[in-house]
Amino acid sequence: MNINQTAISLNVADVQASADFAKAHFGYEEAMAAEGFVSLQHPSSATNVIFLATGLETFRPREIAGPAGQGLLLVLVVDDIDDEYARITAAGARVVTEPETEPWGERYCQFADPNGLIWQLVQWVS
Repeated sequence: MNINQTAISLNVADVQASADFAKAHFGYEEAMAAEGFVSLQHPSSATNVIFLATGLETFRPREIAGPAGQGLLLVLVVDDIDDEYARITAAGARVVTEPETEPWGERYCQFADPNGLIWQLVQWVS
């Protein structure tokens, strides 16, 4: 198998709100959009983040067409978590978890977007 690109697709009530949050705070750019749909890419990653409006008729399988969010973390590994935390906090993003360091070396913090999706930044420290 040769995987050319990866994407995560998330159903949200307000597609534009999550897309604007990702663009403003994490540097994502719009790759394509249509009614009820936005696909974002990042200049330094081969993973796209796609937001779909909850309730789209084209969503399959229908039995899981509800909103994304519960138990989901969008995790981005960064070089300097403290600088990113300060920048994103100063820009007004809602902080869920201030920077903490786990015993195994994962330093992380979390933000919530307008749809309640949790964006987690991680830096591995020794």
